[in-house]
Amino acid sequence: MPSETLFLLIPLVFLLAGTIKGTVGIGLPTVSVGLMSQFMPPHSAIALVIFPMLISNAWQVYRAKTGLATFRSYWRLIICLVICLWITTFFAAQAPGDVLLVAIGLAIVIFAASSLIGEPPRLKDTHDAPAQIITGVSAGILGGFTSIWAPPIVTYLLARRTAPEDFIRATGLLIFLGAIPLIIGYWQAGILDGPAARTSLVMIIPTLIGFSIGEVLRRRLSGPAFRKALLWMFLLMGLNLLRRAFF
Repeated sequence: MPSETLFLLIPLVFLLAGTIKGTVGIGLPTVSVGLMSQFMPPHSAIALVIFPMLISNAWQVYRAKTGLATFRSYWRLIICLVICLWITTFFAAQAPGDVLLVAIGLAIVIFAASSLIGEPPRLKDTHDAPAQIITGVSAGILGGFTSIWAPPIVTYLLARRTAPEDFIRATGLLIFLGAIPLIIGYWQAGILDGPAARTSLVMIIPTLIGFSIGEVLRRRLSGPAFRKALLWMFLLMGLNLLRRAFF
C-alpha cells in the first residue's frame, strides 16, 4: 500500500478507535490493531498502538478518579498481568507475521463471540483470588503477543458482576498498567524502534480527539444497541484476520 494512503488511513483508524473507547470504555487496541492488520504487517500495527493506548488509559484513569482501592482490589491480577506480558513480548518479536495474525484474530473472535453469547457465570468471592491469577496470566500472554489483553479481563469483570463505573475504573487501570511493561518489552525486543515510536506518539492526537467524541456519544446513543453492533464488527474483523492468515 502506498505510503500516502497509509499516512491518511492510520490517523483515521486511531480517530475511530479513540471514539469507540470513549463510548464504551474499551476497544482501542482491538479496533486499531484489528483494522491496521488488514493492510500492514501485524508487528507494525502492534508497535503503533502502544503510546495511544498508554495515554488514553492514563486519561481514563484520571477521569474515572481511579484510586488505590481499585489497585488493592485487583493486585493479584495486576502482578500476574505485568510479569507475563513483559516476558511474552520477547517471544512476539520472533513470531512470524501469520502467527500473530492468528493470535490477534482469535483474541478478537473469542472476545466478540463470548460477549454476544451473554454474561459468564457469576464468580463467587471464594474463587476470586485464583480467578485473578488465571486472568492475569492469560491476559499477559495474550497481550504480549497481540497488545490486546482486554478479553480475559472483561470476562472476569463480568463474572464478578462489576458495576458500570467500577468497570470503567478497573479496565482503565489494568490496561494502563499493562501498557508500561508492553512498552519496555517491545522496545527491548526491537519491535518499538525509533520511527515506530515517533509515529505512535503522533497518533495520541487523533486518539484523544476520538476519545472526547466518544464521551459525548456515550451520553446520547443507546448503549446496548451500540455495543451489540460493535461486537458484530469485531467478530467479522477477527474472522477476516484468520482468513488472511490461512488463505
